[in-house]
Amino acid sequence: MRKDLGAKSMLYPMPVLILGTYDENGNPNAMNAAWGGISEDREISVCISDTHKTAYNVVKSGAFTVSPADVDNLVAADYVGIVSGNNEPDKIQKAGWTAVKSEKINAPLFAQLPFALECELISYDPQTCRLVGKIVNVSADERILTDGKVDLAKFFPIVYEPCSHGYYSLGEKVGQAFCDGKKI
Repeated sequence: MRKDLGAKSMLYPMPVLILGTYDENGNPNAMNAAWGGISEDREISVCISDTHKTAYNVVKSGAFTVSPADVDNLVAADYVGIVSGNNEPDKIQKAGWTAVKSEKINAPLFAQLPFALECELISYDPQTCRLVGKIVNVSADERILTDGKVDLAKFFPIVYEPCSHGYYSLGEKVGQAFCDGKKI
């Protein structure tokens, strides 16, 4: 038997995305966002309110990075989600992260986060809170790669569960896409 839960912002899994930006003085900032994902072949969409320093920074600089948070960075990832860059100028330092300027765009990569999408701003609509970025590069630390590909046996991204506000690590591989269905 199914139970109706009503119209809610629930989808499983919800990624824990860390958006990185520079402000007009070159200071790095990061925020935690769960409402986002790939929306075109080389495009990502993320929902962020215009009250966030990140939204302001993206519009000013025209660039941002998106890194899935991982198990090793759970505490810092949660911290950058609960503390505003509008109020805490030393947010990145307090999180224990090291900002490294991307060679492709005007936005920071964080050395502790092993995977990142480097994006140029396509559009931002403050009415809908929809930020759209063109993915110009994907970079990954060699420690999470096997044969040049991201290996989830080495990289443990976390997801957000919106009802209990829990973070969960992705689990074991249970099948092979574009193959297992051929058994039918």
